[in-house]
Amino acid sequence: MTHIRKAVFPVAGMGTRFLPATKSIPKEMLPLVDRPLIQYAVDEARAAGIEEFIFVTAAGKGALEDYFDTAAALEQRLAAAGKTDALAALERARMPEGALSFVRQAAPLGLGHAVRLAQRLVGDEPFAVLLPDDVIRSPQGALTQMVAAHGRIRGHMVATMEVPRQDTSSYGILDVARESGRLARARGLVEKPRPELAPSCSAVVGRYILEPSIFARLSDLGPGAGGELQLTDAINADVHEIGVTGYRFEGERFDCGSVLGFVQATMAFALDRPDLQDGIERFLETKSAPRQYAA
Repeated sequence: MTHIRKAVFPVAGMGTRFLPATKSIPKEMLPLVDRPLIQYAVDEARAAGIEEFIFVTAAGKGALEDYFDTAAALEQRLAAAGKTDALAALERARMPEGALSFVRQAAPLGLGHAVRLAQRLVGDEPFAVLLPDDVIRSPQGALTQMVAAHGRIRGHMVATMEVPRQDTSSYGILDVARESGRLARARGLVEKPRPELAPSCSAVVGRYILEPSIFARLSDLGPGAGGELQLTDAINADVHEIGVTGYRFEGERFDCGSVLGFVQATMAFALDRPDLQDGIERFLETKSAPRQYAA
């Protein structure tokens, strides 16, 4: 049994970097090899012991709800045709009845606002937040690693990775007070600092374990950077009373909110597949060979 039973998935973003595809398809439903992006985050949460899944959605995201719904007619047709492999694939995506909840975010008011909308469903217990744009490839899920560590130390916990100093302006950066193994006790978080001002190179990525006190902090805050309610500001407000720890997870993170990161993740996960690996490697060899042009 895990002490973290609930997870929040903020999925209300418009996915403008993937237009025109995301004009009609939620970004979270874009296929990474043969599973939609959202499935990777959900599978990671399930492996960590999460039992209740809370999606903060927006208009035009109905395909997310449809994806996790039962497709009885499709399953009947596949069964009648003897397509057992396809049925097994559907079964892997099936969720327990009553495990999913959906909350609508009417306007894009920031990650902190999206998390605050889940308060009634989360209640008074620690919970996880997973950003599906951040896909983490690891033998043991990043959230599983974090849950084990959080059980020992409690407080707010954020997933971190080391980045080159010139890239700190693209991330929230941990202000590290002291380190012990994969754990770093923080004085706070600095949002997208210039390289010369960054307190460290320990960047926050899209996995959080938060204590329920975060909701009071979010309620007390006004709009921050960009006029949005910033989750970073709420975490910083709790740094002295609750404590904030960075956890440097084992694994490789892909930024699937960008086209390049999405393509890189697709290649990495395809190469992990025994049924695809040889074909992908042969394809890459042909592309890396010098091009021959007709005279």
